Amino acid sequence: MRQVYLDYSATTPVKDEVLQEMIPYFTTKFGNPSSLYTVGQESKNAINLARERVAALIGAEPREIFFTSSGTEADNWAVIETAMSKRNKGKHVITTSIEHHALLHSAEHLKKEGFEVTYLGVDKEGFVDPAELERAIRPDTTLISIMYANNEIGTVEPVAEIAKIAKAHGIVFHTDAVQALGNVHIDVKALGADLMSISAHKIYGPKGIGALYIRKGLALPAHIYGGAQENNKRAGTENLTGIVGFGKAAELARENLTSHIEKITGLRNYFIERVLEKIEDVHVNGSLESRLPGNANITFKYIEGEALLLLLDMKGVAVSTGSACSSASLTPSHVLEAIGVPVEQIHGSVRFTVGDFTSKEDLDYTVDVLTGAVEKLRSISSVSKDSGW
Repeated sequence: MRQVYLDYSATTPVKDEVLQEMIPYFTTKFGNPSSLYTVGQESKNAINLARERVAALIGAEPREIFFTSSGTEADNWAVIETAMSKRNKGKHVITTSIEHHALLHSAEHLKKEGFEVTYLGVDKEGFVDPAELERAIRPDTTLISIMYANNEIGTVEPVAEIAKIAKAHGIVFHTDAVQALGNVHIDVKALGADLMSISAHKIYGPKGIGALYIRKGLALPAHIYGGAQENNKRAGTENLTGIVGFGKAAELARENLTSHIEKITGLRNYFIERVLEKIEDVHVNGSLESRLPGNANITFKYIEGEALLLLLDMKGVAVSTGSACSSASLTPSHVLEAIGVPVEQIHGSVRFTVGDFTSKEDLDYTVDVLTGAVEKLRSISSVSKDSGW
């Protein structure tokens, strides 16, 4: 049976070039980077090189990159520590209703600490309105955190305009760029962000390693206390192999970015066109213009997405009904709710995301399997066009 992986937004396979660069740091180059002898300094140099490579991918300086265990940790650090460090100035934070749960749960934590959080709504394509953001700003607003691109529907937000508004009001701006990294051209200096969260496993690097960009000159408190690692901001012996892998993945992403975007966008458009051609009563969620290149979030009316996912899995096709971090939840997607998709249609929505190892043959196979699965589910469904779905 053919195996087709179409959940690249959840995670990506580690590319062979990345793995090969990591392997020696599991075995012969295993020294502690804090040690002064040669094998330790060899590890330290490898971390420095990785930091340079990651920085280059987003247009940052190496000293502005701080390695973390994940994008989630980077979000936690950026949001909670920024807000707490500025609480004497104000206790108001602005974010959106479609953020990743790493951000939303950080905001909930702040509310328990006495902060007020404003959640901006979005339009039917998932865009934040910069004018609404401007109106939400108060004298006590100290942080604005708005994602670069949405992980479920792929909409790329007007982050440059948002950053400009934040800067004009003297407010720290953080963006979760975990999904955007390696899929759009990022220049953090031109953008004007103060903080940016990124992760390796979305760009064909290893899991368990992320980073937080902290703009030079921004005083952000330490996140973990102990040793002097990460310029005294995040203690603990570094995840050497993970960092090396992140660095190599970042280098490859930077070298291949333009061709990657062109290829993935073409495959995504081809897939969407085939689905719309073969299956009736479907709708693509999110913006069709300002969208991550590999994302196709599609609602199939009159069926349950979970049932469709299982039928596809039985045929070797791996997809998602939402973000991977909330896939165990039976509650409707907060992102699709925010853009106005009716609850019954949310349950019939599936996220397909293509990547570097996807072929047209994979997509043709998927469309064939998908067409049969949708027909089968609709034939046994208790709802139909006449029921008002």
